[in-house]
Amino acid sequence: MASKDDLVLVSVDDHICEPADMFEGHVPDRYREFAPRVVDEPNGAQQWYYGDVRGRNLGLNAVAGKPPEMFNVNPNRYEDMRPGCFDVHERVRDFERARALLERALAMRARRAPDTLAHAVVLDNLGAVYQHLGELGPAEAERTIVLIAHHDAAHSGIVFHPQLPHIADRLGLIERSDTSPPLMAPVVGGPALAALGALGGRRLLTKLGVLLGLGTAAAMTEIGLRDVVPGANDNGTAVVALLALAEQLLAEPTDDLRVILLSVGSEESFSEGIKAFGERHFGELPRESTFFLCLETLGSPNLLVLRGEGFLKMREYPPRALALMDGLAEEHGIPLFPNLRLRNGTDGLEPLAAGYETAVLASCTDLKQPANYHWWHDLAENVDFDTVAAGIRLAETAIRRLDQRWL
Repeated sequence: MASKDDLVLVSVDDHICEPADMFEGHVPDRYREFAPRVVDEPNGAQQWYYGDVRGRNLGLNAVAGKPPEMFNVNPNRYEDMRPGCFDVHERVRDFERARALLERALAMRARRAPDTLAHAVVLDNLGAVYQHLGELGPAEAERTIVLIAHHDAAHSGIVFHPQLPHIADRLGLIERSDTSPPLMAPVVGGPALAALGALGGRRLLTKLGVLLGLGTAAAMTEIGLRDVVPGANDNGTAVVALLALAEQLLAEPTDDLRVILLSVGSEESFSEGIKAFGERHFGELPRESTFFLCLETLGSPNLLVLRGEGFLKMREYPPRALALMDGLAEEHGIPLFPNLRLRNGTDGLEPLAAGYETAVLASCTDLKQPANYHWWHDLAENVDFDTVAAGIRLAETAIRRLDQRWL
């Protein structure tokens, strides 16, 4: 029988108290008055404050290392806690003392904070929905490329069940179509049918609209109740590609092309991240000399350049942008799956609609779907890394070509 010294601890539900200086040096000057802060109160206790709002117990259950009879006495100052409760370096040392291998640490106050700092940040479209990772190449360059990869993952749902494309294939629907199913059509179609039926006095049409609307609401509710998927393919692969391109461009910078590295969030909620970026920065980026390259779900077996997309209205990608990507792929022997369009929306849709030269680099299975799309087995072990590597290679090739000459 193994002794306790042979056992390795994996903790899955730990908590950590934010250090008192957590927000110092990390909040822009214009938000400093909103930043959460620790206040010494008249009774000698310390407490977090969010603006004028007092937080809850500073050291709730922060009793690690204390005798059992002290477990119900919550510390009210940092010096009353074991340093590992709030100091990351001491936490690691406690790991070694406890022979712990892994820990899932949950912040104590992040979800409880009133929307003071967070509200101010969102109002300015910072942090919450996009992160401008940095710029490479000459800042004064006349030409710019914006590399986009969204970093949020989706909830699952029965409408994303991986068997549905196989059923559609057996019915001959996959072979006959080069466009993904219009998933948003029922969202609009149900209310529209109900309204038309009511206006025209057609009860059957009204009932069909109501049923379609109720079915859509049920499907959306089911998605909302599901857990977030791991997101290795959608869209961890593109985030990895963005970082790999940054590394290569640091090693070999461009000469005449400014490169903006853009990581956006909220793509899964109607691309709020790229919308926020556009509202703030499209006015600074000339349409005649800016190219957007969106990296999207690169870990399926077949690399592709999307031909068009749109929830209700199909928007075709610019011929010059497509010609650039197609020509470079052919020139460098990178095979592309042909002629696919999307009835959803990637982050490329926003710059496309704004009039920029835009291309979306993505991937699909032989059934013309992203692999493991919004499903629980979207794991790293199921990613096709050859496709990821090919996508990185094609993206860098496009950057180098645009550095040499424009479209």
